[in-house]
Amino acid sequence: MTTTMLDRLETTLRIRGGARLEGSVATHGAKNAALPIMAAALLAKGPVTLHRVPRITDVSVMWSLLEALGARIRYEGEHTLTIDASNVVSFRAPYTLVRKLAASFDIVGPLLGRFRRAEVPLPGGCVLGTRATDMHEQAFIALGCEVRSAHGYLIAHCKRKKLQGSAIEFRMPSVGATKNAMLSAVLAEGTTTLHNVAMEPEVVDLAGFLVAMGATISGVGSDTIVIEGVRELHGVEYEIIPDRIVTGTLLYAGAVTRGDVTVTQCRPEHLRAEIEKFSECGAEISTGADWVRLRGEKVKGGTDIVTAPYPGFATDLQPQAVAFLCTCPGTSVVEESIFNARFSYVNELARMGADVKVSMESNAAVVKGVEQLSGAPVEAPDIRAGAGLVIAGLGAAGETEIIGLEFIDRGYERLAETLSELGGQVQRSSGVTQFVEPSAIFETSEYPRVNTVTG
Repeated sequence: MTTTMLDRLETTLRIRGGARLEGSVATHGAKNAALPIMAAALLAKGPVTLHRVPRITDVSVMWSLLEALGARIRYEGEHTLTIDASNVVSFRAPYTLVRKLAASFDIVGPLLGRFRRAEVPLPGGCVLGTRATDMHEQAFIALGCEVRSAHGYLIAHCKRKKLQGSAIEFRMPSVGATKNAMLSAVLAEGTTTLHNVAMEPEVVDLAGFLVAMGATISGVGSDTIVIEGVRELHGVEYEIIPDRIVTGTLLYAGAVTRGDVTVTQCRPEHLRAEIEKFSECGAEISTGADWVRLRGEKVKGGTDIVTAPYPGFATDLQPQAVAFLCTCPGTSVVEESIFNARFSYVNELARMGADVKVSMESNAAVVKGVEQLSGAPVEAPDIRAGAGLVIAGLGAAGETEIIGLEFIDRGYERLAETLSELGGQVQRSSGVTQFVEPSAIFETSEYPRVNTVTG
C-alpha cells in the first residue's frame, strides 16, 4: 500500500534551545473554525469562497472528504478556496478519511439538512479521551431523526420531508454537539432553540457563516441560540477568524524563552483567560485591536490553571502552558476538566527533566519548576501535546528532537519557519512539506473515492 505524508512518522523537528525569541509574526486562520465551515458548504446552493483557510493537513483531509462526497474544490489563492457542493450525491462518509479527523463528524449535520440522512463513522483524530456522541444524537432525535449505530457508523435518518424544529438542552456545553445541532436545524421546519450551548469563537464564526448564507440565527455568543429554519442557503464569500490556539502557542514560545514576541492579525479578546495567566506569572502583556505583545523577561513564578469551556482557559493550550510552567519558579497546579486523557505527553516532558506529577483521580498535574530543562528525543502524541513539546524544546538546554510531526502539522502551518523568523533554532529533518495536497490523498489505494449511495 502506498504511504502518504499523513502516515509518515520519520520526519522530525530539531530544536536547539536557549535562543531568546524576538519579533513579530502573524497568526493564520482558525483550524477549528475552517473545518466546520467547510462542512457547512454542503448546505449551500451555489459556490462558497473561503478566505484565510490554513494550509494544514486537517484541512486537506476535510477537503478530500468533501470531494469524496462529490463536492468540487479549488484554490483561488494561497489561503482562499472555493467549494461547489451542487453535485454532492452521497450521504455516506468513508471511514478511511473520517478516522483521521475528529472534525469529520461535523458533516453529519449538513448531510441531514441536505438529504435528511447521514451515515458517518464515529469520530477519529487525536486520542485525548472519551469523545461521546450522545449529545449529537440527542439533537438529531429532537429534530425528528431516527438514530442508530451499526458497524462503527452512526446512521441518522428523518422520514419526514424536513427535519422539525425543537427545543434542545445540552447537559453540558459541547462544541461538537452545538455545531451539529446548528448545521442540522438551519434548514429544518420551524424554530429550534438550543440551550446550554458552547460559546467558543469558532462556534460563533460558524454561525456567522451560516447567517451570511441566509440562515436566521439569534443569540450567538450566549448560552442560548435560536434558529428559524429557512428554505435554502446560498453561496457566499467569507473570511475565517484568526486561530486563537496558534496565537497562544506563539505567546508561550515567547514566554518560555523569556523573549519579546508580538503576534499580529489575531483577536486578543479571544484569549482573555490565557492573557490573565501570563500576567499572573509576571509576563508583561499589551494588546491592540488585532495584536498582542508578550515580554517575558520578568517572569517570576507559576500559576494555577483549570481548563474550561470558553471563555475559560482553553484545553487546547493546556500542554503549552504546562511546558512553560515547567520553567517557572515554584509550584503550579493544572487541572484538566475537558478531556480525561490529555496528560499523555507528561512522560515525554519527564525525559527533558521536567518535574510533573499527574493525579488520575483529579485529572490534574502538579508542576514544580526546574532550573533548566534539557534537550532529549521525544514523541508528539497529539496536535497540542506536540506544540507543548516544541515549547519545552525552545526553553531547554541542548537539542530536542521531536518525532510524530504529522500531529503538529495537522494544526500549525509552517510552525518551524514561523519560530525561525522569531530567532528560534528550529529545523525539519527532511524536505517534505507539511501540507498534503488533497489530490495526493486520492492517489493512494487507502482513500478510494465514494460514489453515489442509494437506499
